[in-house]
Amino acid sequence: MAIGLGLAACTGLRTPIPAASESAATKTSGATLPTAAPSPILPLETARASATALAALPDLVQVVALPDAAAFKWVAVATGLALPNDIQFPDDGTARMFVVEQPGRIRIVENGQVLPTAFLDITDRVGSGGTERGLLGLAFHPDYKDKPYFYLNYTDLNGNTVIARFRANADAADPASEMDLLKVDQPFPNHNGGEMTFGPDGCLYVGLGDGGSQGDPHGNGQNTNVLLGKILRLDVDAGERYRIPTGNPFVGGGGKPEIWAYGLRNPWRFSFDRSTGDLYVADVGQDLWEEVDFAAGNPPDLNYGWNYYEGSHPYNGIAPLDLIITMPVTEYSHQVGGCAIVGGYIYRGQMPEWQGVYLYGDFCSGKVWGLLRPADPSATTTWQSGVLYETGASITTFGQDPAGELYFADRGGTVYRLQK
Repeated sequence: MAIGLGLAACTGLRTPIPAASESAATKTSGATLPTAAPSPILPLETARASATALAALPDLVQVVALPDAAAFKWVAVATGLALPNDIQFPDDGTARMFVVEQPGRIRIVENGQVLPTAFLDITDRVGSGGTERGLLGLAFHPDYKDKPYFYLNYTDLNGNTVIARFRANADAADPASEMDLLKVDQPFPNHNGGEMTFGPDGCLYVGLGDGGSQGDPHGNGQNTNVLLGKILRLDVDAGERYRIPTGNPFVGGGGKPEIWAYGLRNPWRFSFDRSTGDLYVADVGQDLWEEVDFAAGNPPDLNYGWNYYEGSHPYNGIAPLDLIITMPVTEYSHQVGGCAIVGGYIYRGQMPEWQGVYLYGDFCSGKVWGLLRPADPSATTTWQSGVLYETGASITTFGQDPAGELYFADRGGTVYRLQK
């Protein structure tokens, strides 16, 4: 079901937040994870940025090499959570952390303590059987102080995806305030996607996996007439439920008008650089390769290749000669890196050594990588990518607070923050 009534430009535009914002961060405790010296930088020669996805960087501070990770550590800031898989901070001036628990709850962490009462509990309507179903994504309205709405991506009791809006009231939200925006049938129990975030344009971006099983048996990734295997772009401030924003690539036909990008297998976390507006997408691979995709300035209609390609490697069939595919900017194999990539954020916090570094991880291995864009994207140099930490955790998600500091959650119930 897709309810899009006419075209609209997204409202609630977000102003990019300068690097090293001075707003307060959540307090930390003293427990730490083990750290490791950084591995050698391993540029990926076969996965350069697509020529169509390169643009000059704004005049920002950016490091030219990955930092010495041994000088920093991941510090526990919250414990006792049940299967945490998303971390969000509303822009309301409180620095409260909201952690999504996969069975269907959202918990508030304030001053290092998990509040005893859940912010929202919808376990009665969430189907959480298996590792890829459940309450999967949370996005707060960018004007949350004046419009106390938030949006959820969850699997219902029938195994299908629901995108819904709820209304908040201070430390509580009313489960009865749910308004469903979109429902998508899921043919298999895996590859539900789950990411949701508001872009710099004020639109809500939604990630959906290819429908599951193995190898995309229904061909959803390349089929623009279905919503599976896509990133959607919705204007949730217009229409009864949403409107189709102007600029979506298929508003004139040729595909579903909600689609913004396609050719994805299971995008497990994507984010915008809050200083540049560039989009980073972590797409979980099939048998051999995990990838990070990129879009400078976030143009529409990018095809990231699945299932013609897994990473930068041919997977199934031969792509038509006239099909433009945007290859990943980096990838790692299951032999050396794990089994399921988890996307993170570009660092824009207080530590100058990390400025412009994209941090991401792997669920199975607990490795955390740093990725750094070339200072001159028009040159032939590749992106720098290297393993920075061997955490030993089952990393499920990353988070970024209003100050630009970065966090990750361990499936066992602990949230960690990077600090010097």
